Amino acid sequence: MVSPPPIYTNGRFGIAAPGIKIVGRAFLPAGLNPKASGSACPTIAEQPDRNSFCQMHLARRTHPFHRWFMATEKATFGAGCFWGVEETFRKLKGVTDTAVGYAGGAKESPTYEDVCTDETGHAEVVQVEFDPAKISYRELLDVFWANHNPTMLNRQGPDVGTQYRSVIFYHSPEQKMAAEESKNALIKSGRFKREVVTQIESAPKFFRAEEYHQRYLEKRGLSHCAI
Repeated sequence: MVSPPPIYTNGRFGIAAPGIKIVGRAFLPAGLNPKASGSACPTIAEQPDRNSFCQMHLARRTHPFHRWFMATEKATFGAGCFWGVEETFRKLKGVTDTAVGYAGGAKESPTYEDVCTDETGHAEVVQVEFDPAKISYRELLDVFWANHNPTMLNRQGPDVGTQYRSVIFYHSPEQKMAAEESKNALIKSGRFKREVVTQIESAPKFFRAEEYHQRYLEKRGLSHCAI
């Protein structure tokens, strides 16, 4: 098994190792002006240890664990049956991973059967991991609004119950602000004549659903749920 490379980031902005400084999302040897050479790799005159830096830069791009270096973020949405919701987000460019599960209820480690009783308080949700350099959180919100009816209280199509409620679980103050602004903009647009009932709440503990639910439609060669 290949061991993962050293991780030089801690969260989105990163913490530099000794002798390394951060320029945007790139790591450069201390004292290097990235504009001096017009290249990510400095010349010998600019930086004597350029070989070690360039080797690290190349290793990050080619290493099997390259994805570990990506500055990804999480978003969590509930918009009805999670099978179709996951498939919608999974196909988006910039989305690096998805998982379906349960969130927002009282029971610890609920099963699908538990949630289906409509007594645990959990919502069926999709947790989306995305690269904000390729797709923004606001763009994910646009997809969320466009792919379900946010005026339906505790149901979507034929699926009825609090587990099918429309909800946005935010992971940061910035996501909360974006979600609220997006919801208000949708209301003001007049697109829906009925009240938008989507809840916006702080992300609670996420319980990953049983494996047979993961990528459920993809496994069956389907693109959407039949309603």
